[in-house]
Amino acid sequence: MKYLYILLFLFSGLTLSAQTFSITGTVKDISGNAVSNAGVSLKNTGYSTRCDSTGNFILTVTAGNYDLVTTAVGYKTASRTFKVAHDLTVNIILAEDMQQLKTVDVNSVKQKTFGITHLKSVEGTTINAGKKSEVIVLDDITANKSTNNTRQIYAKVAGLNIWESDGAGIQLGIGGRGLNPNRVTNFNTRQNGYDISADALGYPESYYTPPAELTSRIEILRGASSLQYGTQFGGIINFKLREGAAGKPIEITANETAGSWNFFNTSTSIGGTVKKLRYYAYYQHKQGDGWRPNGHFNDNTAYTSITYSLNNKLDITIQYTYMQYLAHQPGGLTDAQFATDPRQSIRTRNWFKVNWNLGAMLLDYKISDNLKFNSRFFGLYAGRDAVGSIDYSNTIDYGGDRKLYRDKYKNYGNESRLLYTYNIGGNLQNLLVGARYYHGHTDRQQGFGNNGSTGTSTDFDYGTSTADLNGYSHYNFPNYNLAFFAENIFRITPKLSIIPGVRFENIVTKAAGSFSIVNTDQSGNVIYRKDSVDNKNSTRHFLIAGLGLSYYQSQALQFYGNISQNYRAINFNDLNSSVKGLVVDPNLKDETGYSADLGVRGNIADIFDYDLSLFAIHYNNRIGSSQANDASFNTFRYRTNIGASRNVGLESFAELELLHFITDNTSDTRLSLFSNLALINAKYTVTKGHAFDGKKVEFAPDVVFKSGLTYRQKKFTASYQAAYTSQQFGDATNALTPAANAIIGPIPAYAVMDLSASYKLNKIFTLQGSCNNLTDKRYFTRRAESYPGPGIIPSDARGYYLTLQVKL
Repeated sequence: MKYLYILLFLFSGLTLSAQTFSITGTVKDISGNAVSNAGVSLKNTGYSTRCDSTGNFILTVTAGNYDLVTTAVGYKTASRTFKVAHDLTVNIILAEDMQQLKTVDVNSVKQKTFGITHLKSVEGTTINAGKKSEVIVLDDITANKSTNNTRQIYAKVAGLNIWESDGAGIQLGIGGRGLNPNRVTNFNTRQNGYDISADALGYPESYYTPPAELTSRIEILRGASSLQYGTQFGGIINFKLREGAAGKPIEITANETAGSWNFFNTSTSIGGTVKKLRYYAYYQHKQGDGWRPNGHFNDNTAYTSITYSLNNKLDITIQYTYMQYLAHQPGGLTDAQFATDPRQSIRTRNWFKVNWNLGAMLLDYKISDNLKFNSRFFGLYAGRDAVGSIDYSNTIDYGGDRKLYRDKYKNYGNESRLLYTYNIGGNLQNLLVGARYYHGHTDRQQGFGNNGSTGTSTDFDYGTSTADLNGYSHYNFPNYNLAFFAENIFRITPKLSIIPGVRFENIVTKAAGSFSIVNTDQSGNVIYRKDSVDNKNSTRHFLIAGLGLSYYQSQALQFYGNISQNYRAINFNDLNSSVKGLVVDPNLKDETGYSADLGVRGNIADIFDYDLSLFAIHYNNRIGSSQANDASFNTFRYRTNIGASRNVGLESFAELELLHFITDNTSDTRLSLFSNLALINAKYTVTKGHAFDGKKVEFAPDVVFKSGLTYRQKKFTASYQAAYTSQQFGDATNALTPAANAIIGPIPAYAVMDLSASYKLNKIFTLQGSCNNLTDKRYFTRRAESYPGPGIIPSDARGYYLTLQVKL
């Protein structure tokens, strides 16, 4: 490490002698009035400033070619490209309407993204330089947003493996680069920068997914994000939710959607800005019967955000999210049942209920032009209940008491960041330091509830009979986390940056509870009872580090690379589980390793956008599942530290504007062709007893490919896409012959197509339509160990949806 600091010192010394020049100017509107506080920056560099009260600005830069971008609330973005070889004076005019003013090109950035873009090297108080990132701009994609259709929304993000557990998009299940997609557990999942999962460390499953209609953009940062965001291998997904309109006191948007299988969705939002107060409120209700019998659901989501600007430097925001849903679950199928009729359901008594209350207070303080502070206080009070018969799908449900699982989550924490911008030799540098405190507490009960014999009972209370106590367990899982992190962008030249970073973690994980085993005779008399008490306490502290590189040749050619250590703690399911068919090794260890990226990306004249990268993930003590048999030769899944694995591969994305070659730049009509391809090679290297050496990692398809066309006119847009995922294995043994219970076996390759369109009738009304699974394909994406199975979970057949949007 000391050699790195010596190298950075030498480079910094060289840059002190670099010649610098000044860019000065004034920002005005078309009436000649000064635009105060307008942001002026050089695109994809660290050079940025704001205008003073008279609209004047100054930037000190080194020689080079730059894209100067000017932004201000209430005005369109203005950009200008020029070469700096001497001091320059640049005067900018901002306009409300799209037009070309002298040499200043004013364009709508939203119209150029076609739904996908990248994070800037520095945004707010985050550093993204040297990292692979994708940003999905929801307003710029034509997709079925009412059902949160993951396949359509994430179509342009390379390498994502998607689990489809319900047709309404209530729960999100995606994994990248060969990582398990289960409820996004391998991503750090956030909303507006703060945690939304059940427990970020102990149980990182996300039962709540922000509705696509509520979301402004989805930011995805890959594995190198571990230094800023904590322990995970997949990266971070941040849902940035909508805000109230900045230019008017009130704006109302309503969406009404009807679709196949009695699907109905209604949502309404209201927002605006009144003096120093910006507000936004949203409510959504959706319900439906589902494609399969016993698959109906009822979902309600509400969100509100209020931001008060004390002055032009300090904003305070309060946000609250509520989500509640009840879902009837049709259960899993065996391979034979799926082949006979994938729509059938053999479970009538399975229910799933979630209640989510998420609150946050955000503080954004611009201390000076060079110093920004952000602090997020957040808390979660939530619960998840599941009741039903979750015996293997090759067994008949004869009734009787159902298994009941109940979780209560009480979490709170704070994450604060300080970003300092300073100058060395005319090159701006960025230093980020931060701290995080997190306290999580989960109360988990597992036992038996009533029998629900009518098929409609949603009673989530535990039974009281002696038989009901058999297998009853009650555990508390408190955990604590204190972390400190730092990253710095060292700009050796205006084009070359080195980004080192470190993170210190202190984690305390505890488990305290009891488990009862009760045996009775045929008359119900207790003949044996054993109550076991369990207490565990694990404290770990460690330091991880990483290094990133960024080279910005031009807008058309940018190189990035990084390598960073990763760490993933075992979760509560790894400490204790009474899921039928799943046995957990009591001596599990935390997972450690590293991830790396090397890529090139760019945008050529807003015609061709591309991103090509290689990745590597190395795991030690990887937690996985294998097939095993008990003394009675019953097959079950055994969860343990299987060994070390490595995931390597290629991710590519390209999008080409086709009509550019036959129409002029002023045309409102655009047609783009996109394609993304991921090639993944994920294998176990050294495993226990060498049982799985050379075997493929489960849930890691070799090929994930997506392609499609997007057509856009002034009022009409349409999008067609096709997605292909190759075969993947459900366990580390790579079993090709499915087990009788269907929880072990391959997941066959599948291809799905979707079509969506939107037509803006006028300024108020917009009509949107979608056809999911255009060719009516029968396929499945997962074999569930427990809920919503066990067994094969069939994906929905072809479905149609129509939405009317009203915007006032």
